[in-house]
Amino acid sequence: MIRGCGVARPKPWDVDDELWAVIKPLLPKVERRTRHPGRKRHPDRLVFQGILFVLHTGIAWEHLPQELGFGSGMTCWRRLAEWTETGVWPRLHGVLLAELRSADALDFSRAAVDGPHPGVKRGTKTGRSPVDRGRTGSKHHLITDATGIPLAATLTGGNRNDVTQLIPLLEAIPPVRGKRGRPRRGPDVVLGDRGYDHDKYRRLVWDLGVKPVIARRGTGHGSGLGTRRWVVERAFAHLHWFRRLRIRWERRDDIHEAFLILGCALICWRRLNSLR
Repeated sequence: MIRGCGVARPKPWDVDDELWAVIKPLLPKVERRTRHPGRKRHPDRLVFQGILFVLHTGIAWEHLPQELGFGSGMTCWRRLAEWTETGVWPRLHGVLLAELRSADALDFSRAAVDGPHPGVKRGTKTGRSPVDRGRTGSKHHLITDATGIPLAATLTGGNRNDVTQLIPLLEAIPPVRGKRGRPRRGPDVVLGDRGYDHDKYRRLVWDLGVKPVIARRGTGHGSGLGTRRWVVERAFAHLHWFRRLRIRWERRDDIHEAFLILGCALICWRRLNSLR
């Protein structure tokens, strides 16, 4: 076999027709003015690819390669901010979760939560971490289903304890459709490590109709939770494979959180593709 004669593999920021068919209906419609229309708006699909390029590579907006046709970095940033304000990313995540549930690929029998401290730099929702030598930064908090599919993610300052995000994470899970009847709103059980050990929050979790299974502080290892909680750690590894999520360069917390939710949606999309 002659090397180099195979079909070129698509880049991770390429948007195929199937993915675009999911995203396009979620984007706000912008009508061009008949009088004084100004410069023609850069195509949404190319701009979205530019946003994915930044998410995957971590490149600065001003260094976005013009020759790739995505438009300028400022154009992509403005479109990202516009779509964030209209709630595109949570809706995209919800649509993909519904497709996964329709394919029987979501397991709500239990969920796992975690909140490691990434190398986040600046902006709102930052704080001095009590466990990372006092470094200022932010935390990503994540909840997944039993197989590691991201159900919801939140962003806080690095000084926030993980347990404070247990209820917000459960409440952030969207109502997931995909099957007949009422949408699914949460898991049966939530698993957490010792960082979530607080009886007050256990009671609040029970109030939501979810059973908390959380390791106790001061007890030895060997609870067995690790054999079921590893899926959330794997999901974090997948999220932080996106270079833009490893270090937070955005001053605006909503922009960084948009990248976080978009990353969750892309993980869902990959899982869908693996089922086909």
